[in-house]
Order: sequence, then structure tokens, then C-alpha cells
Amino acid sequence: MDLYSLVIENKYTLEMLYALAIGLVCAFIFIKTDKFFKLSLHQGIRYFRNAFFFYGVAFIARYIFGILSDSNFKHIYITQIIFEYFIVMAGFFLFYSLIWKRFESSKDIPFSSLFNARIAIFHLMAIVIAVLDYLWGDYDFMFFSQIIIFFCASMIAYFNYRKDRKKHQFLKFYFIAMLLSLGVWVLNFLAETYFEWNQGILINISIINILFFLLFLYGVIKVTKIK
Repeated sequence: MDLYSLVIENKYTLEMLYALAIGLVCAFIFIKTDKFFKLSLHQGIRYFRNAFFFYGVAFIARYIFGILSDSNFKHIYITQIIFEYFIVMAGFFLFYSLIWKRFESSKDIPFSSLFNARIAIFHLMAIVIAVLDYLWGDYDFMFFSQIIIFFCASMIAYFNYRKDRKKHQFLKFYFIAMLLSLGVWVLNFLAETYFEWNQGILINISIINILFFLLFLYGVIKVTKIK
């Protein structure tokens, strides 16, 4: 029996373990970056931290609802909306962590980075995207939004890396991670649209997604250890 066949036969168990593992990685990143933010008071780190809070909640929710679905939970239809909302918000926060200086200044720091006038727009957009996908019965709105976000984030991260690569080691991790995430969302869209959710493609997507989170984990550990 080859590896793909083994994975497919244990699909649901592995999906729950996958979601739990990523949730725990995100929790670790959140804790480390939260401590780092409290020392540096850097707003970019604050929004970066928020991204992994939302990623963590999304994947833990996916893990919990995966268990509930096996128990015939009658309201399992809300899984897609909740998961999409948190995933989309995480993408928005990662993107905003790159551009926050264009909208905020050191004299204009919001009390809350999770809920304020600017971030409220992201919350509204994430809710609309999740609900529209649920009503349409697909994931296209989420895929398109994340492809656009991570394409723009990749471009910004690249220019930041070219500009300050000697001063900030973390920028190279950011740029590579943005490219990986962009690739994941493009592959997700192709898997849905052209390959009818081919299991082999989905396995590869999961591997790339794990690399995305592990790359950030490595970068965070390295940078916070230096500091």
C-alpha cells in the first residue's frame, strides 16, 4: 500500500490531527509573538500576532467540528462559515501587518488591534465572504480573496526584503511564507474548479500548508531567541 492510499483510507482521522497540530503551532507562535510585542510595542508584530490567533482558532474549530460531525451534530452547516471567517480574517491581519504604517502613526495607535474602526472593515468583509460562499455552496469568494491578498502581500514582502534584508532577518521568512500561502490558495482554487477535489492534490496542498506554518514557527523562534 502506497503512502497516498494510506492517507486517503485514514482521511478523517488525519484531517483532525492536521487541524489540531496547526492549531497548536499557531498557539505557540501567538504566545511567542505576544511576549515579543509587549517588549517592543511594534504594531506590525501586534497584527502579525493577531493573524496566528485567528489561524489557530480556525483550525481548532475545524478539529472540534470534525469530531462533532462524526457525532451527527445537527448544526454542522455552520462549520464552513466559522472556519472561513477566521481563515479570511487571519489573511487580512497578515496583510495588514505589512501595510499598517500607511494607515497608522505612532500617535494614532488604537486601543484594540482586534476590534477598531479600520479592522472592523476586515471583519465585515470576512463575514460577507463566508456567508456568500455558504449561500453559493462553494469556496470561490474565499479563494479569490486570499489569492488577491497573498499576491499583494508577496509583492510587498519582496520589496521589504530587498530593502531591509540586512537589518531584519525575519523578512526572508515572511516573503517565502507569503509565496507558499499564495501557492496553496491557487492550488485550492484549481482543485475545486478543474480537478474535482482530487485527493492527491489535496494532500500536496496540506503539505505546503504545513510548511507555511512551520516556516513562520522557525522564523519566530529564531528572531525571538536572538532578541
